[in-house]
Amino acid sequence: MAASTSNSVLNVGVIGYGLSATIFHIPFITTTPTLRLHSILQRNPDQAASSAPRDHPNVKHFTSLDQFLADGDLNVVVITTPPQTHFSFAQQALRAGKHVLVEKPFVPNAAEADALINLSKEKGRLICVYQNRRWDSDFLTVRKLLVDDKTLGRIVEFETHFDRFRLDKPSSWKGSLGINQGGSALYDLGTHLIDQVYVLFGMPRSVFGTLVSQRDGLLSGPKHPDLEPDSVTAQLFYDDGLIVFVRIAVASAETRQPRFWIRGTKGSYRKDGLDPQEPQLKSGMKTSDASFGREGPEWNGRLTFVDDSGAMREQDCPNVDPETYSKIYELWGDALVRNREQDVPVPASQARDVLRIIEAIKESARNRREVEMP
Repeated sequence: MAASTSNSVLNVGVIGYGLSATIFHIPFITTTPTLRLHSILQRNPDQAASSAPRDHPNVKHFTSLDQFLADGDLNVVVITTPPQTHFSFAQQALRAGKHVLVEKPFVPNAAEADALINLSKEKGRLICVYQNRRWDSDFLTVRKLLVDDKTLGRIVEFETHFDRFRLDKPSSWKGSLGINQGGSALYDLGTHLIDQVYVLFGMPRSVFGTLVSQRDGLLSGPKHPDLEPDSVTAQLFYDDGLIVFVRIAVASAETRQPRFWIRGTKGSYRKDGLDPQEPQLKSGMKTSDASFGREGPEWNGRLTFVDDSGAMREQDCPNVDPETYSKIYELWGDALVRNREQDVPVPASQARDVLRIIEAIKESARNRREVEMP
């Protein structure tokens, strides 16, 4: 149980003012009734392409972390900086008595995750990880099919993709941050896919992973132990016979990129295309827009059913109504007001488990063998 929080509206301070802050966090903080955008820490606003003081003149602005955290009116810190900074910033925020939400990937390794979990308990503060793609409408549709309705029977194969055609290396920190610092496709995109698998199926029995640089034509293994992958193929094995395939690619020349392919004992489900919320937010669409989070019918999934006679039939499978990324902030705000650790929408312990899977994939790719999970 966290220490008491008496306010019904909590003051939120954001560390960083890049794409993550401006697109994925501030639009939702400012539309969540239990939260108030209180302050922003941007080191050099005068030299940055985006200036927090210019964009948000009515909130407090800081260039020093110590001064930012020393503000007694600040209740909650949101960390939107690159992954190698997450541990230090979260640690300092917790020590200053603030609740913390951390952008994914949580931290570069499970040991640091455990340290922050222990510190949050010691300080009586809540900590949440921003795994926003739990609220992708296609994933919510899959969750309804598999968990709520059990439409497909027992699942035997689950394939999840994040494929693109992007042969140019990113010019941002995502193109230079090393895998041991929480960089690379495995942490950036793999965190999303593996987190969704974890939500559906829990921890696997074992994993086998291959990390690739498709841009450079290199494969992970003893010859390239320090490979920085832009692409991933991983298999997660479960005791009931389920095999999960996690695939990320940058050299996928498709007009309709695959997203899910799921096979069960009663049917199958296929879905193309990524959830639209990210491009919609980048285009300037407001979270209150009636179209936000909705795909056109041309992107509906396809269900195949097997009836009692063994005959098969296909039908369209539209996504469920979107809850959107507003939901994670709504739930996070409610957890903070109630001071209930069990209400945190993405507990740090779950993000720690996802990091353990990622670390096993790294070990497997490095040694070219299947790795048993502890």
